[in-house]
Amino acid sequence: MSSAPVVALGSDFLTAFAGIPRKQQGKVREFISKFTANPTSPGINYEKIHDGGEGVYSVRIDKAYRGIVHKPSSGRTYILLWVDHHDDAYDWAKRHRIAVHPETGSLQVIDSSKVESFAVKSETESDAEVPAMFRKLKDRHLTSFGVPEEMIPALRSVCTESELDKFSSAIPEEAFDCLLMFASGFSVAEIMAEIKPDEPETVDTEDIETALKHSDSRRRFWVVDDELELAAMLAAPLEKWRVFLHPSQRRLVERDWNGPVKVLGGAGTGKTVAAVHRAKWLAENRFTGEYDRILFTTYTKNLAEDIRSALESISSPDVLKRIEIVNLDGWVFNFLKRNDYGFKPVYGKDSDDFWDEALSMAPPGFNDAFFREEWGRVILAQGIDTLHEYMHCSRTGRGTPISRKQRKLIWPVFQEFRSTLANHSLKSPLDAMRDAASLIQQKKGMLPYKAVIVDEAQDMGPQEFNLINSILTDVEPKNSLFIAGDAHQRIYGRKVVLSHSGINIRGRSKKLRINYRTTEENRNWAVALLKGLSFDDLDGGKDSLEGYRSLMHGAKPEVFAFSSFTEEIAFIIDKLKPLVSEAGELDKICIAVRTNKLVQQYAEELKKHGLNPCVIDPKRKHDRKEHGVRIATMHRVKGLEFETMIIGSANKGIIPHYRAIAGSDSVTEQEGLKAERALVYVAVTRAKKNVLITGYGEMSEWLDV
Repeated sequence: MSSAPVVALGSDFLTAFAGIPRKQQGKVREFISKFTANPTSPGINYEKIHDGGEGVYSVRIDKAYRGIVHKPSSGRTYILLWVDHHDDAYDWAKRHRIAVHPETGSLQVIDSSKVESFAVKSETESDAEVPAMFRKLKDRHLTSFGVPEEMIPALRSVCTESELDKFSSAIPEEAFDCLLMFASGFSVAEIMAEIKPDEPETVDTEDIETALKHSDSRRRFWVVDDELELAAMLAAPLEKWRVFLHPSQRRLVERDWNGPVKVLGGAGTGKTVAAVHRAKWLAENRFTGEYDRILFTTYTKNLAEDIRSALESISSPDVLKRIEIVNLDGWVFNFLKRNDYGFKPVYGKDSDDFWDEALSMAPPGFNDAFFREEWGRVILAQGIDTLHEYMHCSRTGRGTPISRKQRKLIWPVFQEFRSTLANHSLKSPLDAMRDAASLIQQKKGMLPYKAVIVDEAQDMGPQEFNLINSILTDVEPKNSLFIAGDAHQRIYGRKVVLSHSGINIRGRSKKLRINYRTTEENRNWAVALLKGLSFDDLDGGKDSLEGYRSLMHGAKPEVFAFSSFTEEIAFIIDKLKPLVSEAGELDKICIAVRTNKLVQQYAEELKKHGLNPCVIDPKRKHDRKEHGVRIATMHRVKGLEFETMIIGSANKGIIPHYRAIAGSDSVTEQEGLKAERALVYVAVTRAKKNVLITGYGEMSEWLDV
């Protein structure tokens, strides 16, 4: 065994580092470099802190700043715990200690001042009329969750979720996760099976090096073994997802799966993070051959670009060259072009002229909207080519029943539309997907992919997954397919039953429940929008948000109603102008509106007041380094996150948008309403902290959620 020192960084250290003025961060970087290279160097002056925890020392960084580190009395593990101004650093050290939990074996950071304050509150604030939440749990259950022994008496007095929430900053994350699940109705056995599978048989509370390897420790400590990765962490210390994965995410990422796996979870639970790390892990540990490739795909081009940026921030060039990141439509037409396909894709409004020609053949009794919906929801979704197929296909979910005779009368409209597109060398993307799948089947072995990662799977339908299944036809099933999605965020109306596309995920369907992005107050508001609606699990079953919780707290979303757009924009400008002189603050704010026309309207108004907005264009990659308040459609903010979200023009007729809910029948209208609710849910849950909802005139009827 090597005797070289082991150096680790705590998550709290990165938080503290991010809060230091940039001018001083350079000195801290120099110290970190020296410390991680050799923590036993004579140039590092360790000073024992009076009243500090066992093994806790201060180290000098410059005249003003001190680092707080754990220095072993024996062993070889050194940990950077905190960095701050001299007095504040010492104060932190006196209040905190690190300890190996005697039952779970994880390394925890415990704030003794919070333990003491909660102990006092438990003696004075208990409500005798409300039964204690954890009265049915024995002390051994609480310790098995990872609750430090000294916190158990205070927990015994907790009667409500609001009281439990006050403990969130004091109790180790893994213990709080378990308590939340128990409060949500999960049994001890279910909790232990879900998030506590790797308990050691014996625990040595003095063995910090072993404790650092525990999955719960790895959510707050990172062992430094890569200088480039360390530099990337320090460049963006608040983006802790780069390294500090939740154990539930890590168990999805760092393991061999015997077949396709599906990961569900509400907004902010880290599905995309897990997918990104899964691609990296596979490229580093399983598919390492020179010609091995992993296809990482999602629904839109914008999301693919965002994922590319995320992978670039955590992966070496050697790893990146084995991961191909592209939206599925883009992959299809690139693939077909390489194979002399000869057709180009046609989207949305670009096909209007061709519809005009086809609809001239429509029999009476059906409006234009019916044919467009039937084309997308039935013909394309099921890959129907002939009248015979149409006569026998299922139309489940379509609100307008039609007889066999009627099907025969309306089929020529679809036949003419497809023929007209072909005459102009155009294809609908879903037809092109079928062509691509057919070509792959004809020329087996033509693709280099060993695995496919799919993000935002809820926005893909049967044809997309039929194609993905074709791509994997000759691939070893082990580790071949990783699917992440959430039907609660379905904003494009596509649906799939994975098993119908030949993808078997039985026994390999997992759920993430903890929201790490937004506050519980914002999450509650957003979830209320979906109350009473039913959502699928992407494989024919039902999904719910049971046990879905946030660990952070803050202000509730605020709604502001004005008499005119002029008043609304003036209010927004008043909120933004004081931040102009504060570097980077406007970059953390996004105004989300329902349509592209509104995006331009808001951008023009902000420009008049010298705010220089950054429009997140659906046709180009979002440049995170560009300065200015962001403005985007609600569709475009999917996959992004900001400190503050401003939902603008929350007016009746805009939210929900009147066109989106104007279907040809009541079923289509209800589906449109559901998608619109999901869209607002997505927009609100992009916020890490604050949500402001503004509008004018008659406000949206949904604002009483």
